[in-house]
Amino acid sequence: MDSKMTSLCASPLESPVSPSSQAPVIPPPPPAPHLMVEAFPPSPSGLQAPVPPPPPLPPPPASAAAPPHVFGLEKSQLLREALEKAGPAPGSREDAKRLLKLHKDRFRSDLQWILFCADLPSLIQEGPQCGLVALWMAGTLLVPPSGIPLERLVHMAVEKGYTAQGEMFSVANMGRLAEEALGCQVELLRGGLGGPNKGRVLQHLVSGHPLLIPYDEDFNHEPCRRKGHKAHWAVSTGVLLGVRGVPSPGYAEDPELPGLFHPVPSMPHQLPSLPEEGSLGAVYLLSKQGKSWHYQLWDYDQVQDSNLQLTDFSPSRAADGQEYVVPAGGVRAGLCGQALLLRPQDSSP
Repeated sequence: MDSKMTSLCASPLESPVSPSSQAPVIPPPPPAPHLMVEAFPPSPSGLQAPVPPPPPLPPPPASAAAPPHVFGLEKSQLLREALEKAGPAPGSREDAKRLLKLHKDRFRSDLQWILFCADLPSLIQEGPQCGLVALWMAGTLLVPPSGIPLERLVHMAVEKGYTAQGEMFSVANMGRLAEEALGCQVELLRGGLGGPNKGRVLQHLVSGHPLLIPYDEDFNHEPCRRKGHKAHWAVSTGVLLGVRGVPSPGYAEDPELPGLFHPVPSMPHQLPSLPEEGSLGAVYLLSKQGKSWHYQLWDYDQVQDSNLQLTDFSPSRAADGQEYVVPAGGVRAGLCGQALLLRPQDSSP
């Protein structure tokens, strides 16, 4: 850079002077660093051609995907290292396709598949705040573009007496908090995710609205059955439907995965016939929870079974000396067989 600056500042058109007759020349001191960006002084009139304009600036680089939001990042070296390795937060469609490729043996080959999905930001929880983290993620679809700060949700939940340290053992209280904090419409489902509730859940997800679900979390974050000892919350914003035939028009086949179809946003599309009750392996919920910034595809029946057996408070939590807010009737009354359908205030069911 220095050599370039010297050549640009020289005056090659000045009359040459014989070295023998030239007085000693003391070079001027180099310009101060903060002056390096100033314009060059004008050349003497008639002695130098105009300096050509600088070349145009290169186009700005394409914006990278936003990294995951991590609550408590400044307090945890482990979270910082994990975030650095993880890279940008994946989109819902990309993550679903990754799972379909990785676990293709799980998905019935006799069906075609339609993926309905909406993107969520990621937020890694700190402590027992999985329910409030799930609500925060859902809130970004209900109160766009950035939702509501998690700190505000925690403060409101504590102030209302719904929680002591972020835990949420009551679906009804979670629904009240969603109404108060997000100003959204809330529908509380009771009696599990099967029967007539299944059609309501699927129609809700196909419309692009979030579903909040309590369930028991296995070591890989998937639903399991531990009688509520591993009670956890997830948010679903998409569904993968196995169908015998894809309605036409309005759907486009994925260029990478034959047999996978996506609704075309700019075209009206007919909803497919929803799989009947008892149609095994034909419905998967696209879900996210606060211990990973990846989406997961969960078999609907597996989620339904896990949600229906949340009955007991964890013995390890009961003995850890921490304070928890548990409703009258315990975990069974607060979580078992319940879920929340959330939609924007101005939308219709």
